[in-house]
Amino acid sequence: MAVFDGASPQAGACIGCGPLIPPLSEQMRPLRQQVFERVRAAGLIARVQVAKDLGVSPASVTTITSELIDAGLIEEVAAPRDPELGRGRPAVALGVRAQAHLVAGMKMSDREHSAVIVDFAGKLLADEVVPRGPGPMPLPEMLDAMAALLDRVCAKAGVARAALSAVGVGLPGFVDQAEGVVLWSSTLTERAVPLAMAAQAHLGLPVSIDNDANLVALAELWFGAGRSLADFAVVTFEHGVGMGFVLNHRMYRGSQRLGMELGHTKVQLDGALCRCGQRGCLEAYVADYALAREATTALNWGHRDGQPISVLLESLYDHAQSGDATARSIFRRAGRYLAVGLANVINLFDPALIILSGERLKFDYLYATETLAEIDNLVINTGRPRPPIEIHAWGDLLWAHGAAALALSAVTERILTAPREIAAQ
Repeated sequence: MAVFDGASPQAGACIGCGPLIPPLSEQMRPLRQQVFERVRAAGLIARVQVAKDLGVSPASVTTITSELIDAGLIEEVAAPRDPELGRGRPAVALGVRAQAHLVAGMKMSDREHSAVIVDFAGKLLADEVVPRGPGPMPLPEMLDAMAALLDRVCAKAGVARAALSAVGVGLPGFVDQAEGVVLWSSTLTERAVPLAMAAQAHLGLPVSIDNDANLVALAELWFGAGRSLADFAVVTFEHGVGMGFVLNHRMYRGSQRLGMELGHTKVQLDGALCRCGQRGCLEAYVADYALAREATTALNWGHRDGQPISVLLESLYDHAQSGDATARSIFRRAGRYLAVGLANVINLFDPALIILSGERLKFDYLYATETLAEIDNLVINTGRPRPPIEIHAWGDLLWAHGAAALALSAVTERILTAPREIAAQ
């Protein structure tokens, strides 16, 4: 622990004061990037509206949009005419030139792999889902699986792999997005894998990677309910429990890019064993393997050890729906632990919205009325309503859409923050 002697900072030479914000940081993106992102977010928008939204002069917007048009990134589009305005020169709006770049997004998971191809405007061109066997795989096998999946979805889209400008990849586990390193994942046998660099060499394309829960938050931020929200949280339920958090319209990942691991917050000292190796994690009480463990013990299902977890959980859910008190109590207990986790998110971050997503949400006992009431009991009583909680069931391709958003973001950063002579190439 560092110890300071309490000397006044004013005792030495003047070194300034206030936040030291580095150039081209999240808070100071180049104006041309801001203009492009405003056009992309709007779909179609007039130059004068861009200037108004960004608080800059119309002349600056005109200059920048001309550069973006010359670079082939945006284009002028005839806007729909208002019949009440009568005849005359049609209004002109700006839109993203969709064919300027194509990107792929892929989710590599324990159960199946999914992929999408989208254009520069974010429009879906093709998708593909490939089932796979359970268990982790070595890196060479993972890279081959990525290549095979990418070729299949490219064939569906009718484009060559070389036509893509970037690939985004999501997978469960501890992922350093900035360094492109997977510290641990249930899908890989190795640890500390430089997956982005290895995949880039294997696929021959720029590759960005991220934790899969972050990609769900990105999907909501780019394509879903989070587009108009400055701050919101996404909590995912698949084979584990994940969380993505958006702060001031940007993904928040923490100082080492490994934050927001809600599933590994502790809800019981010396509690149940989690697959991360520690005890008492929220995931160890809510995830699929936790429910399966409870069912095997409480319902004496030891003879079902060879069954896939998905089959066992479906059976448990059927028992609960049929009125089996033990099966219902298993979901009820998991729901109470979930309430603890969500209440902690609310007390810590006060998000505008919490979105619950993932395959396990078909087990509605996890977010039953009793669970929501438990959250109300655990949230600090301020006299104000708690943030709304919504269930979003996008389906299997949700994760891949988030990965595509990651790739689109990477392409945008690469082009619009580069020197202009490079960006124009």
